[in-house]
Amino acid sequence: MLDSDVASASLGIEVGHARDGRAIARMRITERMVNGHGIAHGGYVFLLADTAFACACNSHGPVTVAAGADITFVASARLGDELVATAEERTCYGRNGIYDVTVHRHGADGREVIAEFRGRSRTIGSI
Repeated sequence: MLDSDVASASLGIEVGHARDGRAIARMRITERMVNGHGIAHGGYVFLLADTAFACACNSHGPVTVAAGADITFVASARLGDELVATAEERTCYGRNGIYDVTVHRHGADGREVIAEFRGRSRTIGSI
């Protein structure tokens, strides 16, 4: 799935781990990702979290897509920040699943949370 994901690849998103309902993805904030306030556009933060979510829920094998997702922005990301999204399966029931993703950066005070994302998945079998 990830090999065909042009959107994530074009933003430099790298997935270093994806198995057993978990995934870790990384992305550096570039000039093209900064909005008029000088901070990372929230859509890019969402996209990183969504990529980690997609890799986690597809790690079981069958084709699985998002049924919905919510994000809460906790802090602003800035130009040059490397963001890390860690996705973890919370529960699966039938063809549905719930996953939580934390997006953070490493700052002077350690790990700083940027956003919390909750995704709801639906297994569809094949596309």
